Amino acid sequence: MLDHKQCQAFLAVVETGSFEHAALQLNVTASAVTLRVKALEQSIGHVLLIRERPCRPTQVGQDLLQYLNKVTLLEQDLFHQFTGKHQDSAFYQAHIAINADSLATWFLPALQQTILKEKIILKIHLDDQDHTHHLLSSGQVNACISSIPTAQQGCHALYLGKIRYHMVASPTFIQQWFPKGISRQALRHAPAVIFNRKDEMHVKILLQHFGLAKALYPYHLIPSSESFLHAIEMGFGYGMLPDLQIQTSNLVILSDTLSTDVALYWHHWQQQSEQMKQLTESVQQQTQKLLQQD
Repeated sequence: MLDHKQCQAFLAVVETGSFEHAALQLNVTASAVTLRVKALEQSIGHVLLIRERPCRPTQVGQDLLQYLNKVTLLEQDLFHQFTGKHQDSAFYQAHIAINADSLATWFLPALQQTILKEKIILKIHLDDQDHTHHLLSSGQVNACISSIPTAQQGCHALYLGKIRYHMVASPTFIQQWFPKGISRQALRHAPAVIFNRKDEMHVKILLQHFGLAKALYPYHLIPSSESFLHAIEMGFGYGMLPDLQIQTSNLVILSDTLSTDVALYWHHWQQQSEQMKQLTESVQQQTQKLLQQD
């Protein structure tokens, strides 16, 4: 069995980055934290932390961290089901993994009433919609928005709807870079705007329709939904944006053939607290109004 105080010390070091800061957080001495972590390492038989500044977990330490995060969320949900509140607060904490576009557009309006009524504190984990489900499987979140339809073991996956993405640019950008229309030759020279290195939507579309690999055209990397939109509006480049973001802009759709739909799914653990059940119901109901339905 894992020792609670030893695990607590390990988590505090990972969170704060040092034994000294962990000691302050736990209100014990730094030597006590050191002894607890060493005892945990001895019981497991592996080094758990790389003693650098900041301290970081080894691969075994990362595996233990994922396990402890999962246990913490399960304990929180169980306690909440029994008592109706968090141990140290009147608020319930909901850890949600979500892609940046959903967060910037429909997600918060969909949950507003439930968040306020049920006194829920959101802990948002941002990642690409193709990768958020890994945060659920590792136990770091209670639920996630994902483009993957298949539920993991112990989870449910609910279809929410689709977001349509268009390749767009500002009128001045089009005059400068696409005066004769969009073409393979023009795309080789015109700067693109891509969200981050995990964002494959833009890359796949240019490869599919124009045979252009990512190395064959210039592009900006702007990992912020708001700044991403502003960059395209200011003429930095052209890029893929969802319907919900371009409705009030002056951006022009370059070609309807380059538009694509991304289906979204709400993944959650089969065992849920009452608050998470309320969130799940709100997401299902509100997305019928906010997202495209089949």
